[in-house]
Amino acid sequence: MADKKTTSYPKDKINILFLENISDAAVKHFKDAGYASVRKLGGALSEEDLIREIKDVHLLGIRSKTQVTARVLDAAKKLQAIGCFCIGVNQVDLKAATSHGVVVFNAPYSNTRSVAELVIGLSVMLIRRIPDKNKAAHQGLWMKEAKGSYELRGKTLGIIGYGNIGTQVSVLAEGLGMKVLFYDVVTKLPLGNAVAKKSLRELVGQSDIITLHVPETSQTKNLINKNLIKQFKKSAILINYARGEVVDLDALSKAIQEGAVSGAAIDVFPVEPEKNGDRFYTPLQNLPNVILTPHIGGSTEEAQQNIGEDVSNKLFQYLEMGITIGSHTVPPLSMPPQEGTHRILHVHKNVPGVLSEINTQLSRHNINILAQYLKTNDDIGYVVLDVDKKLSNQAFQLLKEVKHTIKARLLY
Repeated sequence: MADKKTTSYPKDKINILFLENISDAAVKHFKDAGYASVRKLGGALSEEDLIREIKDVHLLGIRSKTQVTARVLDAAKKLQAIGCFCIGVNQVDLKAATSHGVVVFNAPYSNTRSVAELVIGLSVMLIRRIPDKNKAAHQGLWMKEAKGSYELRGKTLGIIGYGNIGTQVSVLAEGLGMKVLFYDVVTKLPLGNAVAKKSLRELVGQSDIITLHVPETSQTKNLINKNLIKQFKKSAILINYARGEVVDLDALSKAIQEGAVSGAAIDVFPVEPEKNGDRFYTPLQNLPNVILTPHIGGSTEEAQQNIGEDVSNKLFQYLEMGITIGSHTVPPLSMPPQEGTHRILHVHKNVPGVLSEINTQLSRHNINILAQYLKTNDDIGYVVLDVDKKLSNQAFQLLKEVKHTIKARLLY
């Protein structure tokens, strides 16, 4: 498109801030496209530091440690979009982001294989009681024995949360000859020979290994508690590579010490250190047949590159074309460019009459709309308009004055 470079903000004036050592693939994506003002910082920022840094930022990239609060969003007057370079978005105040018309993207699928492979690997290690044998060998003790060590083949894997990661674990487990059961609050189509269970109690009572793949919500907090643990087989193994609040770690610790659970692998914790090298405590430390890892379930070179490419591509498409597919705040829209037009993005409160006023204002000033797209959610509406390029500046000024406007941007 001949007019593609005529934007409301020249590329060299669009400020992009990436935190938490986000993959260089994301930085390269924008620099290759001509966006010169890209800053990358190695760690997370506190709320106060982020408030100071975000004043002139148009695009923000974060991972799981940075908390984007309502106060941060209030200070982010120029912010257009946030890219969460991870699976979750719970570190962003989505309600506040929605009210400010800030688009929020994430990468829900990019590290699923990394987590799924590790879950299978942990299952092998724990069912063979490798942690204890490894510790003994490091201490100079020889523990060559088969007692308490088993094959995965023929064992039952219980998956709690049959989503992107849970289904991949299911497929890999069946390939190793395991039986697979799963439980999900939403009805899901089983893959392979997996069998859905109607209750958590039923699932854990029949499973040799239980793995969690659920989000962190009020319903999942302490989902695995002392009462549910009583339903486990004594030989059961628990793996939590989901969210830190899902398991009552004190109850799990007691169960392992009493022999009610034979092992566990935990990657996520209710309270995690801010940075590498910080001191860390959990009641599971120094327990037999327990593997503890520092929230690295999806931390592979491949996953980080995939996440960097996925989220940066979503941010780029929004910045260049107004596409919001995958957004958790602004309604999802995708539209082709129209020749001979300029594109305007308009985010507004979802109240009756806004679209009518937009069309009335443009019609009153004889501004022709060549294409128009609208989508709403409970809180806001998102309109994309392609208008006659000769009149786009006038149209943009008119749309900024429409009642209930949250944000308007002349894209190109």
